[in-house]
Amino acid sequence: MNIVNDKVTSYLDSFYQPMNENLKILREEAEEKAVPIILRDTEACILNIIRIQKPQRILEIGTAVGYSALCFAAALPETEIVSLEINEDMYRTATANVEKNGMTNRIHIKLGDAIESLKELKTCITDAESEGFDMVFIDAAKGHYREFWDESIPLCRKGAVLLSDNVLLKARTVSDEYVTERRQKTSVRRMREYIQYITKAKNADTAILPVGDGIAISVLKR
Repeated sequence: MNIVNDKVTSYLDSFYQPMNENLKILREEAEEKAVPIILRDTEACILNIIRIQKPQRILEIGTAVGYSALCFAAALPETEIVSLEINEDMYRTATANVEKNGMTNRIHIKLGDAIESLKELKTCITDAESEGFDMVFIDAAKGHYREFWDESIPLCRKGAVLLSDNVLLKARTVSDEYVTERRQKTSVRRMREYIQYITKAKNADTAILPVGDGIAISVLKR
């Protein structure tokens, strides 16, 4: 029996509690404008993973309006977040939101193509174990997840957790019957290849959960 449906999601969302008033307002504004931010059940799942792991440094690929980075910072007051964003308008909005929330000393947003930004970060980190990241949150262009993964791995400490959001693509990854537009086919194919890649990777253990739009949780082997 399939227990994941709109009624179940609505029921679970009824228990949602925002981190603080500023984030509540930011979420409401983003949802009203259809800005892609993490779904409510995804947020709850990720924040508890963060509370368990307590990462010192988080790398986020895909900033949008800065909502998820602000959630991470609110959950762990000592954590530093580096977030990558290619869209200039989103970058400006996210920067303003980070400033508004007094997080400029802990959330650092880099404007530019994520792949290029990741390569630049590699030149800055001389020792991944002391300077690298404990967690990576991948939530940008869905057709490039494998490239984000490959470029992120050298930046991670051993035992780091990589979270890949939206891997089910509203069930399109599961079955072609949910592919409604031709332009979706390439991203669906690439996401299927990505899931095969990370679930068979010898350097990580991966579990995929049907939370939100699907989240892959990968733990790098020590």
